[in-house]
Amino acid sequence: MFNKKERIQVGLKTAGIHHITAFARDPQGNVDFYAGVLGLRLVKRTINFDAPEVYHLYFGNEEGSPGTIITFFPWPESRKGRVGGGQVGITAYAIPKGAMSFWEERLSRLGIETERNERFGEQSLQFSDNEGLRLELVEREGGRASSWSFDGITPDKAIKGFAGAVLYSLKPEETIAALQHVFGFLRIGEDGQYARFQAEGDIGNVIDVPLTPVPAGNGGAGTVHHIAWRAKDYEEHEAWRQTVEQSGYVPTPIVDRQYFNAVYFREGGGILFEIATDPPGFARDEAPEALGEKLMLPEWFEPHREAIEANLQPIEVRKPQEVKR
Repeated sequence: MFNKKERIQVGLKTAGIHHITAFARDPQGNVDFYAGVLGLRLVKRTINFDAPEVYHLYFGNEEGSPGTIITFFPWPESRKGRVGGGQVGITAYAIPKGAMSFWEERLSRLGIETERNERFGEQSLQFSDNEGLRLELVEREGGRASSWSFDGITPDKAIKGFAGAVLYSLKPEETIAALQHVFGFLRIGEDGQYARFQAEGDIGNVIDVPLTPVPAGNGGAGTVHHIAWRAKDYEEHEAWRQTVEQSGYVPTPIVDRQYFNAVYFREGGGILFEIATDPPGFARDEAPEALGEKLMLPEWFEPHREAIEANLQPIEVRKPQEVKR
C-alpha cells in the first residue's frame, strides 16, 4: 500500500461515484422509500447474479445515469447490519438550490424524522431510510436537473443524483491515499474532524472522510455493501484495473454486470471499492420508456425465469401515504 509520504503521479482520474450498492430486507419497502418517498425512478428490476433468489433493484434519474444510481439487494432473510468503519457511512444526494425546505416538509409529512447538519459550510438534511441506511440531502449547483417527476416532485425540487458520500474508514490515511493517488481526487480542505476530496465530475464528486478511525461496522440490512467509481469506457476500465494492481491492491478480474463492467478491490481502510464502466447503460435490454417495469434476466437465467419469479415477492411503484398526526 501507499506510504503517506509518497508522491505518486496520477494518470487516470475518475469523474466520481458511478453507483452505491446497499443491503435491505423488504423489497416493497425498498421501492416505497426510494421510488415513492424520494421520487427516484426504478430503472431496473433484476436479480443478484450470484444469488438469484434475491432481487437487485436500481434507482436513479430517468436514464439511470452514472452518478445517480443507488442499488439494493433486498432479501427478507437478511440480518440487520450496523453502520461503521469499512463502509460508506452517509450517502449524500444533491438537490437544486432552494429545494431544502420542500424536502424537509415532504419528509416530515411522510413521517420521516430529519435533522439539519453542517459540514464545510454546507447545510444538509440528514435522515435514515426504512432500513436504517443513513442519507442526507445537500443543495448543489452542479449536475443537471432530473427530468423524472413523481408524486408532485417537480424537476426544480427533484434529486439530481449523488452529491457524494462520507466514507467511514478503519484507517483514514489508507482510504485517503487511495482516493488521492489511485483515483485522482483533489484534497480541498479540512473542517474539524473531516477532510474533503473532490473529483472532476459535476455529480457524485465530493467525498468526506473522518480523520479518526471509525469502529468497525457489520454488514447487513441498512448498510452499504460497496461504492463504485466511474470509468468512462471499456479501454479506460482495463487501465484502471492495471493501475489498482500496480498500486499494491488485489483487484478481481473484470466482471460483466450486464449494464456495466466491474472490478472490485478492498482498500486499506476496509471499504469495498468497485470501478464500473459508464456504458452500456440500462437501456441495453429494454426500451428507455419502459425501464424498471418488468423483471430482466441475463440470458443464462432465462430458462429458469418461472422458478425465479415464483421465489420473489411482488413489488410495485406506488405513491407514499401521509402520516396522520
